[in-house]
Amino acid sequence: MTRDNDQNVLRLPSEKLYSEELEALKKTDKDPKPAGWQLSPKAVLTYITGGKAGDKEITPKYIGNKRLVEIAIATLLTDRALLLIGEPGTAKSWLSENLTAAIHGDSSKVIQGTAGTTEEQIRYSWNYAMLLAQGPSDQALIKSPIFRAMETGGIARFEEISRCASEVQDALISILSEKTVSIPELGLEVPAARGFSIIATANTRDRGVNEMSAALKRRFNIIVLPAPADIETEIDIVRKRVSEISANYALTASMPEDEVVRKVVTIFRELRSGMTMDGKEKVKPTSSVISTAEAISLLTGSMALAASFGSGTIQEEDIAAGLQGAIVKDEEKDRLVWKEYLDNVMKKRGSSWRSLYNACSEMNG
Repeated sequence: MTRDNDQNVLRLPSEKLYSEELEALKKTDKDPKPAGWQLSPKAVLTYITGGKAGDKEITPKYIGNKRLVEIAIATLLTDRALLLIGEPGTAKSWLSENLTAAIHGDSSKVIQGTAGTTEEQIRYSWNYAMLLAQGPSDQALIKSPIFRAMETGGIARFEEISRCASEVQDALISILSEKTVSIPELGLEVPAARGFSIIATANTRDRGVNEMSAALKRRFNIIVLPAPADIETEIDIVRKRVSEISANYALTASMPEDEVVRKVVTIFRELRSGMTMDGKEKVKPTSSVISTAEAISLLTGSMALAASFGSGTIQEEDIAAGLQGAIVKDEEKDRLVWKEYLDNVMKKRGSSWRSLYNACSEMNG
């Protein structure tokens, strides 16, 4: 894909989105590079957590505990796979993608775990028309992303591994243990090239999660990514990602004001924790976790509303519409929880919250 064509792509992979930063790091990186890596571990850390590469400013991709990122990078230097666990919105997928982009320059080898994921999608499958016509052959073989990563010494990403059925998850055990894929139909054992690894992510809270077996967990080095520790950190994350996404979508609305971002993050944190920020009042939780990622999506959507149907500046009505969609997922339960929060918490916060309260109350009916 050319750079010209990249302008028409809805979402660029990290290795293209941050190509200038990666090139700057490659030019200034003097440290030893492990087999199959395009950057040294220290340069990968700079790419993820931010810093300088010569005169080039490297933007942080992950805002959080730097030590967790160091452990993740160190894990990928060994023969153990990496498992990132956390609540929705803790940047598991974003960290996985950017680690892969920094290390191998190709984050496209991805399996998206669902209830319908099969063992063939983890190992390999066949082009059945060719299989029937000429029998098992290299040409008829359809290689999974993990298979292709093994051949090239790359990193495969397995998103939401706990969404898959347990027997499908366990198809990974032999791959992670033996570092080979067996193809009995061709009488082949395909070994992994140096540099091969898997980064998996797992959700701890949503419905439809299948517990991983102890045998599979032992094959991973597990890192738990926490939710943002404090409101200022979460506000920084939200502001940064909204800026990046809105620029990618070429939204013409002005960025949300700091007060707007703070209000949205405050609401989400209080509904997540079950307590107001001052610790004085309990709050009923919603039926599902309201993540940082949803706060980012809410504000980006509000910018799109303001740009297309408003003045170009986010109004309270835009925020109210986004809050309604993010919070009221279970119509019967969440509508009552949201109404109680509006009346018992937001309404009492005085004039600075009044217009948002009115817009939310009208939207919630």
